[in-house]
Amino acid sequence: MHEFSMAVEVINLVQREAKKRMSVSIQEIKIEVGQLSGVDAEAFSSALKLLVKDSILDQAYINIIRTPGIGKCNNCNHEFEMYHRMTTCPKCECFPSEFSGGQEFRVVSLLVE
Repeated sequence: MHEFSMAVEVINLVQREAKKRMSVSIQEIKIEVGQLSGVDAEAFSSALKLLVKDSILDQAYINIIRTPGIGKCNNCNHEFEMYHRMTTCPKCECFPSEFSGGQEFRVVSLLVE
């Protein structure tokens, strides 16, 4: 389960940033997880909740934002939301030729004290 190692890396990143800013606690962390990123947001959230105990994120509000992918149909040029990579165009059932968004995995913001 790579979500566990990703949660460890997020905590390490937050600890480094908090140390740079001489912060004593993190109030909120906002993380964007794209639907097409290959990251199971629920597994990532569970791993993060397990790992934050007794860390600088222990009392933080963890805000995970799920972002859909946008596909552009190869056949009819229709743009549509995608929640997994095998989604086909709702108009003509063809696979998309282009993707935009939905592949993100990033810490968007930290609210520090």
